[in-house]
Amino acid sequence: MSRDRAGRHLPVIVTLVVAMALTMMPLPPAADPFRPDWVALLMIFWAFSLPRSYSVGIAWVIGMVLDVAHGTLLGQHALAMCVVVFLTVRFHLQMRVFPLLQLSATVFALLGLYQFLLFWINGVANVSAPAVAYWGPVVTGTLLWPLLFNFLNGIRYRVQLRS
Repeated sequence: MSRDRAGRHLPVIVTLVVAMALTMMPLPPAADPFRPDWVALLMIFWAFSLPRSYSVGIAWVIGMVLDVAHGTLLGQHALAMCVVVFLTVRFHLQMRVFPLLQLSATVFALLGLYQFLLFWINGVANVSAPAVAYWGPVVTGTLLWPLLFNFLNGIRYRVQLRS
């Protein structure tokens, strides 16, 4: 891999590692249900920004890592992540013209779908969790999306300028 190519992939790798760390970081019991889905948010952003490089295959690998890290059913997060990333890649050209508020609503729908798929798989496996454990991350992720989008867009812009 050339040095330029490695430099372009470095921000994605670093942000995904940080997202994994934020996902695994312990929080107080009252705040834990409201932990944003950092990895899902970042996969949505990178699939939206670089759909040819970060698509369903990467989403599957990242989802499997999440499954192992959380100790959940193997393939649960992978399936949900693949569906969300597929929809993001499929509609990324339409989403690019959305204003930030409409893009945030779209991210709300994608995160809601992600959590619904996790809820459905847990229901089939007879694993129960309170409703706030599914809706809390959707709300906090949607509220954080504009900040995360602007921050990551700045990083992506700086990396493109260097290349």
